[in-house]
This record gives sequence, C-alpha cells and structure tokens, in this order.
Amino acid sequence: MPPGLMELPIEPLVVIEPSKSWRAINLRDLWTYRELLYFLTWRDVKVRYKQTALGAAWAILQPLLLMLIFNFFFSRFAGIKSGNIPYPIFAYAGLLPWTFFATAVTNSGSSLIGSTNLITKVYFPRMIIPAAAVAAALIDLMIAFSMLVVLMIYYGVNVTLSLALLPVLIVLTILLALGVGPWMAALNVKYRDVRYALPFMIQIWMFASPVIYPVPEKWRLLLSLNPMTGIIEGFRAALLGQSLNWTTLALSAVVTVVLLINSTFFFTRMERNFADVI
Repeated sequence: MPPGLMELPIEPLVVIEPSKSWRAINLRDLWTYRELLYFLTWRDVKVRYKQTALGAAWAILQPLLLMLIFNFFFSRFAGIKSGNIPYPIFAYAGLLPWTFFATAVTNSGSSLIGSTNLITKVYFPRMIIPAAAVAAALIDLMIAFSMLVVLMIYYGVNVTLSLALLPVLIVLTILLALGVGPWMAALNVKYRDVRYALPFMIQIWMFASPVIYPVPEKWRLLLSLNPMTGIIEGFRAALLGQSLNWTTLALSAVVTVVLLINSTFFFTRMERNFADVI
C-alpha cells in the first residue's frame, strides 16, 4: 500500500437502511435537521414571490378578493345571514384559516416531486419537505391577519378574552395541515394523478366547510366530522367574540389527531421507496 493511504475496512462502519416496520417519525432526526427545515421554509417563501410585482401582498389579496366575491354573491344575492356580525368580516375570518390550510396542503402535496434532486442525493428526514411547505404557508397567514385587524377596526368589532384561544386554534390548523399534506405528498410520489385531483378535492372541501355560511344546527353533527368546521367556528369565536361550540371543536381536535397519526405512519412507510420511484 502506498505511504499516506489508509486501508478501508472490509465491513462498512455505518449502514443506512429503511425501517421495515410501521413506526412514527423519528423526532430526534427532525430536531437534528431543524436548520434544514428553516432554510427550506424560506426557500419556498422566496420562490413563491420571486419575480412578482406585488410580492407578499398576494397573501392579503387572495382572501380579500374571495371575501368581496362571497359578499356580493352569497350575502347580497343568496341572502346568507351571518347573525350580528357584518358578512364581510364573517367571511374573512373564515377565509383566514381556510386559505392557510388549502395553501399548506396544496403546496406540501407537490413538495416531494419538486425536490427530486434533494431526495435522491442527500439523506435527511423526508417529512421536513412537506413540513417546510406548511411552515411557509404560515407566513402568509400572518400577513393576511393584518387585513382582518383593519376590518375589525372599520366595523367596530371589539376584542374579547376569547382571543386567548387563537394560538391553540392556529396550532390545531397546523397539525391538520401536517396530517393531510404529507399524506398527499406521499401518494403523489407513487400516483401522479394526485396533482390533478388535489385542487378539486380542496374546492369541494371548502364548500363542505362553514367558510361562507354559518353551520345549520340540523347538519351540525354531520359537518362536525369535517375537522375544519370546528377550527373555522373557533377562529370566528376567538376573533369576533361569538359563542363557541366546544363539542364541535373537541371533535375537530380528535379527528385532527387521528389524521396526523395515520399520516405519520403512512408517510414513514412510503418514505423508504421515495428515491426509487420519484
């Protein structure tokens, strides 16, 4: 052997192989790669608004324009009532969590396909990629929230102690997005039909959620199976001082946790084949 060269061992020192059992996400790995989550989040934010004239203002314009359309068609023409809350702010308060959820699920659903080179060349917990898409959508939620403050001042809506519930509801919405988004992302790797079906599913889900209408009491039990029902009603209760149906919110939390657990196990089961089929 030439001088200065080390002899390689016959057996590898470290063997990296996928788990063959159903298991949850390795939280230690996620914590180790937390800086990667940060950089991927900001990458998604920058790419989204790169070479746009309005930039981050689109985060406000999207729910604002939808609110104006809903107010024109559903409030004025269809006569949908929103109680003692002006319909524009009623609709915008529902659009805030919905727009975040829809954006997070849509972007995380296509996130793995958009990171093919990264997945096939470098090891890291793959869950970080759809999680970064959800975190990037959270930035939009914070920006869009500023318009709600303007609307509350304009319509003279007072802040109540219910506002303390808002951080819990935001966390619940994030968990729901993490329960649906990675599931769609894993399916999208194997079945590319998901990219076409997902936007259609999101549209149907919006009309099945009380974004543009209050929940009818006779349909409350059925609509409560949709986790966004309790979340949207919770947002309105926290922001506008309306009464909160704790049963609906509790059911939304239970469904969210079940979806998150199932999505975690499904994602990690599919994860070991990503590099081969992507």
